[in-house]
Amino acid sequence: MQKVNSYKIPSSGEARENLRKKGQFWTPDWIAEAMVDYVFADKGGILFDPAVGAGAFFRAAKLVAHEKKLPYSLSGMDIDSNALDEAIQFGLLKEDIKNVKIGDFIFQSPKDKLSAIVANPPYIRHHRISLEIKEKLKRLSMESAGILLDGRAGLHIYFLIRSLTLLEEGGRLAFIMPADTCEGKFSTDLWQWITKNFCLDAVVTFAPEASPFPDVDTNPLIFFISKELPKEKFVWAKCCESKTEMLKLWVRSGFSHASPNSITFCIRDLSEGLRTGLSRPPMTEKTGRYILGDFVHVVRGVATGANEFFFLTDEQVQQLGIPEEYFVRAIGRTRDVAAEEITQQTLDALRQKGRPTLLLSLNGEAFDDYPERLKKYLLDGEKLGLPQRPLISQRKPWYKTEIRNIPPFLFAYLGRRNVRFIRNTARIIPLTGFLCVYPKSEDREFVERLWKILNHPDTISNLALIGKSYGDGAVKVEPRALERLPIPDNVINASGLILQLRLFERQEPY
Repeated sequence: MQKVNSYKIPSSGEARENLRKKGQFWTPDWIAEAMVDYVFADKGGILFDPAVGAGAFFRAAKLVAHEKKLPYSLSGMDIDSNALDEAIQFGLLKEDIKNVKIGDFIFQSPKDKLSAIVANPPYIRHHRISLEIKEKLKRLSMESAGILLDGRAGLHIYFLIRSLTLLEEGGRLAFIMPADTCEGKFSTDLWQWITKNFCLDAVVTFAPEASPFPDVDTNPLIFFISKELPKEKFVWAKCCESKTEMLKLWVRSGFSHASPNSITFCIRDLSEGLRTGLSRPPMTEKTGRYILGDFVHVVRGVATGANEFFFLTDEQVQQLGIPEEYFVRAIGRTRDVAAEEITQQTLDALRQKGRPTLLLSLNGEAFDDYPERLKKYLLDGEKLGLPQRPLISQRKPWYKTEIRNIPPFLFAYLGRRNVRFIRNTARIIPLTGFLCVYPKSEDREFVERLWKILNHPDTISNLALIGKSYGDGAVKVEPRALERLPIPDNVINASGLILQLRLFERQEPY
């Protein structure tokens, strides 16, 4: 058994940024061996890796082929020749990488069909891809697979598509990918194509403590796909232990035998999995008949486009001499609110720390109607080029800010294992680190009953069913997704909220 190499953490922020630009995050051996075991099955053959990198899958192939006494050879591509130098340092021989081609896999991929493809493709998100390359990727996916994806698909998605089109009949593919593969805007079109043309055999998720890439802000999944007739069911698993052979042994058993302490798994209907999301557990009785949108309306917090200009401290406002009537009290960061309630004491503590809590709130009145100090400040903003910033340039006039009614509740939607609803008794306006939650009735009793629902542990646990998942258990929930949050029936029944809603359903929302 090879010694497991821990995930390679760059030694500096600069090195980490370089890895991000290249999308390189090396695969641990215990993951690579399980993936290779699947694509080799009982036949072995030519293992192809479209992003060889430091050679984790090549090392795994040598080990698995030896364990199972299978014939094998190694082939692949990588755009970065320096990565192959690392592969040698990690234990590969020059003979092992002789069939690796340096080039762009997506645009210079092999002509022949392949039987065993395995990869940890470069994780390069869409905002790091030029518009020119995005257009080329879209054309390529349309030509090769007949699908035109939303522009927010990252480079890793196109690695998956291109690799699938190269699979020969009966061939197998194992990719480890970020959760946005099945949570992004493009995911519905992507998986409809995949599941109509290939067989999804299994999906493996990871508990936060078992992540293959600790300290990386992504939630990884392994997809096991074969070029066979599609099936109506697939295996869905959660890996709970890292750096063991258990994942490989489970794969070798045909996804049928595992220690429950290491891996939990179930058989799911494909239609349910696609509807719920392949990164999420199956829907259970905790989903219920009602969703949060039956009781509230959700809006994102205020986006200023330049927090350093519009969101100020008390001291800054005093020095500028702008009357406080042009500001509203606001909260910008989720970590500024440690508790489940924003009170006046919360604000006072932030002001004492020198944190900004004053949001410049202008309705676009005539410039000449403003006091001289405010006019000077706006002119300074123009000199800084603020009117040309992407978000601000859409406003007329540029200094007109978004307006929000005071929300009774906020939702901290980017927390790391601490996503939560927050009661807004201080009556502040939130910035984009929060969502505004407006009850459909202003009745005090309705609001009180709603608060009990929002804070219930069963409600919070259901956030995993609608949010986008990131590393270390972090979840991001967009406004429309939050409105789709299932509220368990037991929570609804205990609250008496339905009766209250019927009594006040004719009232206008906030």
